[in-house]
Amino acid sequence: MSGLLLVGGGGHCRSCIDVIEADARYTIRGVVDRQPAAVADLLGYPLLGDDAMLASLLERERNALVTVGQIKSAEARIRLYSLLKSVDAVLPSIVSPHAYVSKHAGMGEGTVVFHGGIVNARAFIGRNCIVNSRALIEHDAVVGDHSHISTGALVNGSCHIGNGTFVGSGAVVHNGVKIGSGCVIAAGAVVKNDVPDGTLMRGDQ
Repeated sequence: MSGLLLVGGGGHCRSCIDVIEADARYTIRGVVDRQPAAVADLLGYPLLGDDAMLASLLERERNALVTVGQIKSAEARIRLYSLLKSVDAVLPSIVSPHAYVSKHAGMGEGTVVFHGGIVNARAFIGRNCIVNSRALIEHDAVVGDHSHISTGALVNGSCHIGNGTFVGSGAVVHNGVKIGSGCVIAAGAVVKNDVPDGTLMRGDQ
């Protein structure tokens, strides 16, 4: 199996480790974190150093994955994605064997589909995205780069989610709705109408 470096050592990293192990296409070589002193439990994998070590580590291992989570802002994930691209890393997409991604769907590099996630026909997920546990991306929906569709969120058919947007746990996006870039849709929100760029949305709209 090919080796894989993980960039970011928090709780989201541990969830990614579980999916990567289940996917079984890559061997995790270790974890890189900006603040090594703050890293606690890496489920038995070694901490290899901080971000400054990436270039030298990638001379030996080209595959890497951003394993920092995203709630309010995609800034950290975008920064790390750009850093990895600047040193010519290869960012595979990872799909849990307990998820379903249609053969008619598309997915960009560095995206992870977690356990129970569903991506249906003609949906497209961009680069460096999180489709978290039990999230649904229905037919013909588009999710932009660096976005996070959180646990149990429902993105219905023909929706369009902009770049760097967070859709919280249990949120429901009605059929055909367009959500702009850089938005935060709170947990449990019901989105019935289009949402402009940069919106923080709670409740129903």
